[in-house]
Amino acid sequence: MSGQPPAAAAGSLTIGGDLRVRRMGFGAMRLTGKGVWGEPPDPDVARAVLRRAVELGVNLIDTADSYGPEVSERLIGETFSPLPAGLVVATKAGFRRSGPGRWHADGRPARLKAACDGSLARLGVDRIDLYQLHTVDRRVPIEDSVGALAELKAAGKVRHVGLSNVGTDELARARAVTEIVSVQNRYNLGDRASRAVLDACERDGLAFIPWYPLGTGSLTRAGSRASRVGAAIGASGAQVALAWLLASSPVMLPIPGTGSIEHLEENVAAAELRLPAEAMAELT
Repeated sequence: MSGQPPAAAAGSLTIGGDLRVRRMGFGAMRLTGKGVWGEPPDPDVARAVLRRAVELGVNLIDTADSYGPEVSERLIGETFSPLPAGLVVATKAGFRRSGPGRWHADGRPARLKAACDGSLARLGVDRIDLYQLHTVDRRVPIEDSVGALAELKAAGKVRHVGLSNVGTDELARARAVTEIVSVQNRYNLGDRASRAVLDACERDGLAFIPWYPLGTGSLTRAGSRASRVGAAIGASGAQVALAWLLASSPVMLPIPGTGSIEHLEENVAAAELRLPAEAMAELT
């Protein structure tokens, strides 16, 4: 791996047949204020984190119009103007915000189309490489919401369509409408409720992007399984949790997020960590 950036050690996967990305991404949700609301405490630090992620070899950054709202996308657009060649920015729509920590599903086709136009403008691009339905709105058939994303793709505003926060039935229904190339669900050492969705992604070659890959602090704090394994091999609990995800599936693409360069470097270093068989057995 000499001469390669740290993120390259995670290996790569191809999304949608033409987006080759490294399997260690970056989630830009935390580049906002408390409760994923408003501006970050120091926008210059947030921009520095984004730049450092790319320097470390990360070439997929995940965001959403609801992070801030609009703040995360705008920071990305301002930091990279234009986006570097080969950098994939994946974004999402499907939530409205009413305040810190407040999220409201909105999967109406007109809303999703308007959100896409806003994301294009903030990111400073003509086409979004990966546009994801952020959540299923129970008041709107998923076929209608995904149909709107398919129309955006046909119009050239979106390259590929992905989903987030779905079950296997919803995934199947969406795939009957248009090609789906990725699923972003909560998945980590302590929460494997989406295993069936991961299995479907493995079977059909879809990228699986686990959000909240480090879970709560309880997953990696002192005394946890991850921290015990890490102590034995000279790694942090967070690095063990990320390395476990990478080893769990070839379609896994973790997107740990942080507003700290120190934590970013620690997370990306997990790409180079290979867990011994006994460690995998203990964690599994």
